[in-house]
Amino acid sequence: MMNWLAHLLLAEDNPESRLGNLLGDLVKGVERKSLAPSLQRGLQCHQAIDIFTDKHLIVKRSKKRINEKYRRYAGILIDVFYDYILANHWQDYSDIPLTKFTTTVYASWADQLDYLPAYAQGVIRRLIAEDWLSSSSSLEGIEYTLRRISWKLSRRRNRQFDLTPAKQELTRNYAELEQDFQQFFPQLILYIDNWHQNLRSEN
Repeated sequence: MMNWLAHLLLAEDNPESRLGNLLGDLVKGVERKSLAPSLQRGLQCHQAIDIFTDKHLIVKRSKKRINEKYRRYAGILIDVFYDYILANHWQDYSDIPLTKFTTTVYASWADQLDYLPAYAQGVIRRLIAEDWLSSSSSLEGIEYTLRRISWKLSRRRNRQFDLTPAKQELTRNYAELEQDFQQFFPQLILYIDNWHQNLRSEN
C-alpha cells in the first residue's frame, strides 16, 4: 500500500489489470490461485514493476539519501515519496487529470470487489472511501500513509512504531528525490510497456 498510484498508472488500461496490480500487496499464498486469470495477470505486472524497481541503481541512490535512522525502512519510504512526486508531476505522465483518473478507477471496480478475499476487499473499500490515491499529492496525505504503515508495522512487530516523522526526509531531500524519480520513471514505463507487449505476443 505504498506506491499504488504508480502501479495503477502502469497497469493495462482495464479494471482487472489495475485491481490485480493492487492485489499484489494484499493477496498472498494459496489465495492467489483463486483469483480470476485477468486479476492474476495484473498481479504479475505488479511483481514485474517491483522487481525492476528494487534492482534499479537510481532507486538505490534514492534510498541512500534517507537518514540512517530510517535506513531500514528506506524502501518503504521511497515507494511513498515516489508516489508523491508522481502525483505532483501527473500531467507529465498522463493526459487524464489525477482526480478524474482516480474517480474512474474507483468506479470501474464497483462490480468486482465482492469476489475478492475478505482482507483485500476491506482495504480497497477503505482506499476508495478515503481516496488514498489522490491524497498522495499532499504532504498531509503522505503523513497519513506513513501512519497507516506504522500501524501495520506495530501490529506485525507487536510493539509501538511510528514512521510519520520520516516525512521530513521527503521535504529535506525533495530536489534530489524529484530528480531521481524523473530519471527513473520513464525507464520503468518503457520496461513495463515492453513487458505488456511480450505478454500479449505470447497469448
